[in-house]
Amino acid sequence: MALSSYKESLDYLYGLQKNGIKFGLNCTENLLARVGDPHRKLRFVHIAGTNGKGSTAAMLAGILEGHGFKTGLYTSPHLVRFTERFRLGGIEVSVERILDAFEKIRSVIDDRQPPTFFEVTTAMAFLCFAEEQADLVIAETGLGGRLDATNVIHPEVCVITNIGFDHQEYLGSTLGSIAREKAGIIKEGVPLVTGALQPVVQGIFKTTCMNLRAPLYRAKTDFRVRRDSDGSFQYRGISRQWQNLRVNLNGLHQIGNAALAVAATELLEQKGLLSIAPPVVEGALAEVNWPARLEVLDRNPTVLLDGAHNAQGAESLRDSLKECFQFERLHLVLGIMADKDIRGILRRLLPLAETAIFTQPRYSRAASPDELRKMARSYIQRHYVIPDPASAIAQARQLAGPGDLICITGSLYFAGEVKELFGEKGL
Repeated sequence: MALSSYKESLDYLYGLQKNGIKFGLNCTENLLARVGDPHRKLRFVHIAGTNGKGSTAAMLAGILEGHGFKTGLYTSPHLVRFTERFRLGGIEVSVERILDAFEKIRSVIDDRQPPTFFEVTTAMAFLCFAEEQADLVIAETGLGGRLDATNVIHPEVCVITNIGFDHQEYLGSTLGSIAREKAGIIKEGVPLVTGALQPVVQGIFKTTCMNLRAPLYRAKTDFRVRRDSDGSFQYRGISRQWQNLRVNLNGLHQIGNAALAVAATELLEQKGLLSIAPPVVEGALAEVNWPARLEVLDRNPTVLLDGAHNAQGAESLRDSLKECFQFERLHLVLGIMADKDIRGILRRLLPLAETAIFTQPRYSRAASPDELRKMARSYIQRHYVIPDPASAIAQARQLAGPGDLICITGSLYFAGEVKELFGEKGL
């Protein structure tokens, strides 16, 4: 394979971003129909939610792979490499393999009705996984659920991690409207697992499931976890129980994500798709990796990277910093997208920090660091504007003592740029 061919393909795909976000399933269905409806040859778990989709999906993929499944994993966005979106058996699909899928999808595109970037990548994923004969595919929604390109599938189990405020311009301005969009992934007779706790959200899920005769399993009602003082946790599930479980991801919220993954596994067992081996579940959670989720990039001082990009994510980050890490002073390096709830993110994180450094990722939607500083004045006294991310991180290192903590956060797009700065190879 010529590297130039892959770069040209990526240029074409990224060029489709000019078509913006388009809700509806027709284009994805048409693309897939023209290549033989590969999604109809696959079994799926479908995962939606405001936060935690990727971590939950990674845990579930690890559990299934430990049970001998050839598991496909489709997630977004990628951090550094485009191929991160497509994993098979825990390994990124090769450049050659994904280029082959792209060329097959590209050959059936009608340029008079151009698809979006996400529609094409979704079709590529399903085609690739079908050709590789994946036993089960875990598919994460891109945005919303009801009209998301991934919603062409009919899954074995649906998971909705949680509901918070994000993408209100597309999903609506209330928790109820956002929940209704996410509930669009629920299918007739297909069980739903959810970690959402708000009464209005649970009411919408309960009504939707009742209308579709879909069994509903709720965190803290049908399955629950209890964190122990040593950092392990207990799981009391739908039909199984575990003691002394540990998850290899930092953050209190990851215990809840682990519970969702285990509950989904229980439902797959109920369907006769596997027989759970408890040590496999324990091992998969203890070994899972998912980048840019309270990821430790360096020590002395500790440098953390987290992709929190909305108020709910910032709240989880704040709670985890307070409960899971010991430090003398906190130094934040923040790069946030302009279309996010910037004030909500700052209000949750800045009161915990000694200093904040505002920077600007190279992504076109990035907020101006001067605008961030203006919004931050009421929350923190000591702050800097350093537009170049590498220089911003260098300044944080200069300010931090050995017992301090540096946390780089604000966006998954920013997290990808930071990963490159720390040596991750991209393309």
